[in-house]
Amino acid sequence: MIKSTLNILLVEDNITDARLIQRQIKKIVENPVMELTDNLETVREKLVNFAPDVVLSDYNLPTCTGLDVLELVKEFDDSMDFIFITGTINDEELAANTILSGASGYILKKHINNLGEKLEPLLKKVVMNMGSHNELRNKIRNNKITVNKIYDYLDKMNTDNEQQLENIAKIKKAINVFKIEDDAS
Repeated sequence: MIKSTLNILLVEDNITDARLIQRQIKKIVENPVMELTDNLETVREKLVNFAPDVVLSDYNLPTCTGLDVLELVKEFDDSMDFIFITGTINDEELAANTILSGASGYILKKHINNLGEKLEPLLKKVVMNMGSHNELRNKIRNNKITVNKIYDYLDKMNTDNEQQLENIAKIKKAINVFKIEDDAS
């Protein structure tokens, strides 16, 4: 049993498979914190706000592929572990391409009943690498605090003229690109 708390982002569109995967994870990880999504937009938001230690993804999704998810994750943090749990990767060439694209591994859904047994060594590796992920999580939290302080400062500014109001609006708009919104979490 893995004793460390693990933040796991599960990218899966089949709710039954998602529940089975979550149940298997709870058998091997004492304190899993799991978020579920099935699209790139939410994956992007979860990478920022949830700061997962590992991403588990299906290959076929309604609006994208698992390779699209993998590419997004690697752009965000190229050291983040990424594991496919899929029924699609049934040919050796596609499996090799997922590994060459940066996936840490893959597990076929036909093995979902013993997923824990197959997933445990991969998650133990994640735990060993968590030091750098904790640093990333702390940076994200610190950035959120900084952005919130800037917003607070801008809201409290005394504005005497229209030009100042326009400049403040422009600054807020520019900052909003980077603002971390955890109200949706």
